[in-house]
Amino acid sequence: MSSAPPQIDIDVLVEAGSWPAKAKLRSLVEAAVASAVEDVEFAAGSGSELSVVFSDDPHIRQLNAEWRAKDAPTNVLSFPAFPYSPGDPLPPMLGDIVLAFETVEREAALEGKPLVHHITHLVIHGVLHLLGHDHENDEDAETMEGMERAALARLAIPDPYA
Repeated sequence: MSSAPPQIDIDVLVEAGSWPAKAKLRSLVEAAVASAVEDVEFAAGSGSELSVVFSDDPHIRQLNAEWRAKDAPTNVLSFPAFPYSPGDPLPPMLGDIVLAFETVEREAALEGKPLVHHITHLVIHGVLHLLGHDHENDEDAETMEGMERAALARLAIPDPYA
């Protein structure tokens, strides 16, 4: 096992919504991904691809209904391309993360935090899902939230769970 960070090629697509400029989004995503994987153990020579799609509520509502049987928009969805367990070599394609503009913007405003901080948090959250982490029970939620807090702290972003 190696703790060297993997090479993750990132594709950023702005599909819909009044998101910040694509160059700004790419910078946020690259920093979020690098921070999210910093404490994760990977098999030597791991490398993968990741797609991050910036969309809107109607699109994510459709995805949420189709894939999770929840007919409502949500802030972020993660779609792993291959099954992954922590410590395994990364698959050639990690998967897709999709964010919904209206929900993300509304949540940031309600929580009184900058939109870019919330975007960064949700990308980290999505990456951790693609890396096999979940929050289906209290123990897993505590572990995942701890990883999110650490990744955000490395980027000087306040704890969103405080």
